Amino acid sequence: MKNITLENLARVTGGRLVHPEHENCGIEAGGVYLDSRQVQAGDIFIATKGERVDGHSFIPAVAEKGALGVICEKEQTELTLPYIIVEDSFTALRQIGEFYRAQLNVKVVGITGSVGKTSTKEFIAGVLAQKYKVLKTQGNFNNEIGVPLTILRIRDEHEVAVLEMGINHFGEMSRLTQMAKPDVCVMTNIGQCHLEFLGSREGILKAKSEIFECSNPEGIVVVNGDDDMLQTISQVHGKTPVRFGLCGEHGVSASDVKNLGLFGSEFTVHLGEKAFTAKVNLPGEHQIYNALAAAAVADYLGLTEEEIVKGIASVTPTAGRSNLIQTADFVLIDDCYNANPVSMKAAIALLSTAATRKVAILGDMFELGEREREMHGEIGAYVVEKGIDVLLCAGELSEEMAARAGAKSSATKVYHYATRELLVEDLQRQLVKGDTVLIKASHGMGYQNIVELLM
Repeated sequence: MKNITLENLARVTGGRLVHPEHENCGIEAGGVYLDSRQVQAGDIFIATKGERVDGHSFIPAVAEKGALGVICEKEQTELTLPYIIVEDSFTALRQIGEFYRAQLNVKVVGITGSVGKTSTKEFIAGVLAQKYKVLKTQGNFNNEIGVPLTILRIRDEHEVAVLEMGINHFGEMSRLTQMAKPDVCVMTNIGQCHLEFLGSREGILKAKSEIFECSNPEGIVVVNGDDDMLQTISQVHGKTPVRFGLCGEHGVSASDVKNLGLFGSEFTVHLGEKAFTAKVNLPGEHQIYNALAAAAVADYLGLTEEEIVKGIASVTPTAGRSNLIQTADFVLIDDCYNANPVSMKAAIALLSTAATRKVAILGDMFELGEREREMHGEIGAYVVEKGIDVLLCAGELSEEMAARAGAKSSATKVYHYATRELLVEDLQRQLVKGDTVLIKASHGMGYQNIVELLM
């Protein structure tokens, strides 16, 4: 890793280097890790204090594995390897991530928004991989720990890094963009998640827009032109954003959309003066938006129409995010990674396209602020509006969801359970072979256990 030596990191973090005369101090590290299990000979280990585990207890183990050195918060009287004592290991991680990013000759695509960051990341990375060597955020490593760890995975062979950047407080995006310094900023939408901390959609837009602060002024900003809040962004660094959406007036848009239900969509991509046909193999209209965002980024980075089409078609679902699973008895729509009102409605709309009996297994959505019960009620009404046959929901907030659905229609069978466990106990009675079943709730509800059970 270029210039990642203990000598340099002591300077970058303002830490105290112990055993500075050790030969390891000037050697470039092979990697930098928080997880001691990932450390190999020649790597640097950052010991952090977690809620349940103190990483300092693993320092002897990484030393035995041949670690180059350690960054920690405590004196290590028995350690003969060089180590750096810092005030806060997580702050040191961010400082190291920022320092390393400055050494890299790589294009960085930063993605933020209320909904769809991960799926948009997958589309952009999948399309760009048709031309470039791409590194992307793994899973949901999108916060102040995950972003620097992802940056520290970039190597000389990588030409583009696609980083997901998630926040729920003011100031967090400023710290993320200071590390990432994106050349391309992508904003998917401004929804209603994290209202508990950001107050309003206007607050969310303000917090997300911090991504522009340290972005490359010579780069581009790509935004969802159909989102009413993002439409208010007129200039960034003196330039008009590239807008994508289903509206034909945008620079990147889609027309002639053919809905293939659970098997995806076909549509015509309009990219400036160019027009070509593409196919998304993932279900739901929102996936078209993801594909258009990827097309916009790819066009800026010089990909051909053929490469863009091939890349869009290559994207497959990830666990917990509109992932279709065919079992012996059911078709499952595994969308249980997380939930907010926008993504919940998108998943319900997807379920409504099924040709079989449609069952929604839903749960509480967290961090919605003062209107949380009202928003859950709106989801219940939407379930009925989309013609879902059965609604099974669990949790305190979902009681409002069930009440609104039950009051709105007798055609939808509605069942509410105090806990997920009680819902699970009743599943055998409620489900019928051949059902298409959506499973969705905020991650803290643990609905992945329902997916595993049904599989």
